Amino acid sequence: MLRGWLRRSLWDVVPRDQRDTPAQLRRRQLVTVVVVLLGAVLLGLSLRIEPGSPWFYPATAAVAALWLVGAFASGPLHLGRITSPSDSRLIRPVVQPVLLGLALAGLFVVGGMVVREIDWLDRQVRSVMDFADAGSVPLLLVITVVSGIAEETFFRGAAYAAVPRHPVVWTTLAYTVATLATGNVMLAFAAILLGVVVGLQRRASGGVLAPILTHCTWSTVMLFALPALFG
Repeated sequence: MLRGWLRRSLWDVVPRDQRDTPAQLRRRQLVTVVVVLLGAVLLGLSLRIEPGSPWFYPATAAVAALWLVGAFASGPLHLGRITSPSDSRLIRPVVQPVLLGLALAGLFVVGGMVVREIDWLDRQVRSVMDFADAGSVPLLLVITVVSGIAEETFFRGAAYAAVPRHPVVWTTLAYTVATLATGNVMLAFAAILLGVVVGLQRRASGGVLAPILTHCTWSTVMLFALPALFG
């Protein structure tokens, strides 16, 4: 049962007809390159702002806005579907991505127990947590969810559609490179693991809904779990 659930969520590719014309593909590729470069710069600046600074919220909102604008400027986007567990119908992926996000968060929590025993990695995680400690939890929650939606809409929407071959690999790489602009190794490591999972979801479902739900579930759990783990 678990194996079939994972296959439907991450591996079995559902039928779809989403091919771009050569002109549409070139447009996606141009938009993707420009937005990734701009996003890396903005993301790096946003996480170099002092914790507690009022500029943190506008900066992170600007990054999310850039991802969203880039995604929709690149061309059509799709929500995607997966095969129903009970029959051959195609359904919107909702429950499965949320459960996968919870499982991924659980894996990160277990990993965090190891990371906190290694001083330099512990410092990397705590540097991110400083923003949570100094900020408003409701605002941070909104930013976390909006950023998750924006990142997946762009990277698993526009960027994925812009790569004709091996899009899971290349979009994970692009997402990791953009995250490396923060200078935080642990965020980049998280981007690799998350990027692979949501990339496989995008490949299987043909849309951004599953990656969005998994990303937002994972990031919301981590927002509350990390302070408890590293507090």
